[in-house]
Amino acid sequence: MPLAVYILGLSVFALGTSEFMLSGLLPPIADDMDVTIPQAGLLISAFAIGMVVGAPLLAVATLRLPRRTTLIALISVFGLGQVAGALAPNYEVLFVSRVVSAFACAGFWAVGAAVAIAMVPKTSRARALAVMIGGLSIANVLGVPAGAFLGTHLGWRSAFWAVGAASAIALVGVATLIPRIPLPERKPDLKRELLIYRDRQVWLAIAITALAAGGVFCAFSYLAPLLTDVAGLDEGRVPTVLALFGVGALIGTMAGGRVADAHLFGVLLSGVVASTVFLSALALLASSAVAVVVLSLLLGFSAFFTAPALNARMFNVAAAAPILAGATATSAFNLGNTGGPWLGGTVIDAGLGFASTAWAGAAMTVVAVGLVTLAMRHQRTGRTRLVAAGPGVPADVGPLPRTVRGKGHTSLRKEPLR
Repeated sequence: MPLAVYILGLSVFALGTSEFMLSGLLPPIADDMDVTIPQAGLLISAFAIGMVVGAPLLAVATLRLPRRTTLIALISVFGLGQVAGALAPNYEVLFVSRVVSAFACAGFWAVGAAVAIAMVPKTSRARALAVMIGGLSIANVLGVPAGAFLGTHLGWRSAFWAVGAASAIALVGVATLIPRIPLPERKPDLKRELLIYRDRQVWLAIAITALAAGGVFCAFSYLAPLLTDVAGLDEGRVPTVLALFGVGALIGTMAGGRVADAHLFGVLLSGVVASTVFLSALALLASSAVAVVVLSLLLGFSAFFTAPALNARMFNVAAAAPILAGATATSAFNLGNTGGPWLGGTVIDAGLGFASTAWAGAAMTVVAVGLVTLAMRHQRTGRTRLVAAGPGVPADVGPLPRTVRGKGHTSLRKEPLR
């Protein structure tokens, strides 16, 4: 695995810490900003919305820009967004800073994923993406609990300053160690890439990703108040439990990355089913501190066990659109990270309690299980779809029939559904 892929994983550590650390900071932010916990939870959705919109927009906007220069610019804007959050005088400014940071984060994910894919053979895609996602897992092991610890002892703003410092370190790594990635000889044809959205398998992959991620983060986003108000744990124990979620996430990412290339649907189905079981158990056993702690570890494992397969699946079904594939995967994950916390806040506002967020999350993952089964059935039928082909399509998409390939010629070919 190229060293540059690990540098991308290191950068994702800073991005992931910022994205998920609010799950341990909601009570102090709500108190300081004089808002309710569900309103503070909307800051998580705000970040996710920025990711959903920012990923495709920045992927297209930076289409002809040097990859390394783009990554440097994006990680710089992200770091400045953390500084703005640390200095925010009110809820509205903090909300805007989250959206701006999310745009930069989304662009980095989309471009970084494309860079990682470009540097490895097709058979190593899930492993390369697992390294990147591993940065997110380590963020959950170290960064998110550290943010909660800082928020408890030094105020929630200190967590934003810490992520700003981590972003500066990531900037140095990207600037010095990411190699120059050559741009395509011909300008990528955006119209041709947009043809992937005519494929039902792409939309199935988007829906599966959004529901699988959203189900887990519907509960995880409100884990801190669930731990203190329902399970009865002391506030000082919250960072430890968040770290256990991260440990499970790291182990899950490593395990999923190793087997997803060979058993993609097996990883998807088993991981999402496991998340459904663990979320249901969390809802039933929310008043037991021991059960909630153990289930936090297991949820981290199941959620991130599927992540490499979800990413690889998107790149497989959208192979004819290398630019939009990474952006679409990023947007799909963050559709879940938008909808999950919003749904969790809705059931809390309805007076159903913090444990109800786990039931709502389980409902989302049940639908995801059904869609995975549907995608598997479509693949077995061997139905065909149209795939854009011609100049600019990466070599790993596969050879074209001799009768349709020509210099400067854009054609359509049929291939089995993946």
